Amino acid sequence: MKQENFGFFALMSRMKYIERWALMRNARTENVSEHTLEVAMIAHALCVIGNTRYGKSLNAEKAALIGLYHDASEIITGDMPTPVKYHNRELKTAYKEVEAEAERRLLDKLPEDLRPAYEEIFEGAEEERMLRRLVKAADKFSALIKCLEEESSGNTEFRSARLSTEASLAEMEKDLPEIGDFRREFLPSYGNTLDELTEGL
Repeated sequence: MKQENFGFFALMSRMKYIERWALMRNARTENVSEHTLEVAMIAHALCVIGNTRYGKSLNAEKAALIGLYHDASEIITGDMPTPVKYHNRELKTAYKEVEAEAERRLLDKLPEDLRPAYEEIFEGAEEERMLRRLVKAADKFSALIKCLEEESSGNTEFRSARLSTEASLAEMEKDLPEIGDFRREFLPSYGNTLDELTEGL
């Protein structure tokens, strides 16, 4: 009996070919695979901070998992530049529909018995709204880190993106204090050299 092949994970591996920030001059290109790893780690950290310092009961591991797959639809759609994606309500709504269709097509590449587990990661339950907000914050932090790295390389192309991303995080921080903790305690180190980061190790 011939074994059926499923392409889901082969498709996931193609995140490394999708470049971000396509409309902007980059000192160093960034792909979706790199970005999702960073988002997963930061989302996990935000949940740990929330649980440890603010008495929350967040599933940090689930947040990391959501972060790993949060841009999976871009394997099919590519990375839509933010100024286009959010230009107006109609475009934003249309893009959300395109994203949802892309995710459905990806999920179709799984065996039927495994699909529900991944639908839960992609779509989530109502009670996971807070996790997805923190993944969104992690996504913003990853974008901000990229902006800071580009500016430290002498590339002023990312100045406006940095300012708007900082403003978005400041707004989110009003009711998510873990965002402020991460910003104050971890973000400044991203400007350090390797020697500075490893001092004392």
